[in-house]
Amino acid sequence: QVQVVESGGGLVQAGGSLRLSCAASGHTFSRYATAWFRQAPGKEREIVAAVDWSGGSTYYADSVKGRFTISRDNAKNTVYLQMNSLKPEDTAVYYCAARPSPYYRDSDLGTDEYNYWGQGTQVTVSS
Repeated sequence: QVQVVESGGGLVQAGGSLRLSCAASGHTFSRYATAWFRQAPGKEREIVAAVDWSGGSTYYADSVKGRFTISRDNAKNTVYLQMNSLKPEDTAVYYCAARPSPYYRDSDLGTDEYNYWGQGTQVTVSS
């Protein structure tokens, strides 16, 4: 069983940066693809970025390309999301989720592909 806990959210001005962390328990986490999702009020949960088990392959939503970077440190059982040049439209609850497979699927990046979810961390970007 894998449990994940997010941290690092907060309030930041537009143009600022935050780094989110996803710390996991369970020795299998290092073999799982992991993603960050976000959900803004009144909107559906959407994928932001994903990384395979090794960190060698990544995916980014068009809205965050060039601004966000996903990475992982398997020795620490932690996945990160570095968020730069933040915009007010990035305001949302950010969730970390792990998929019981080494790889994510470009053809299906929906929430149902991911079994293990954290409670989320709030990111608020003021204009």
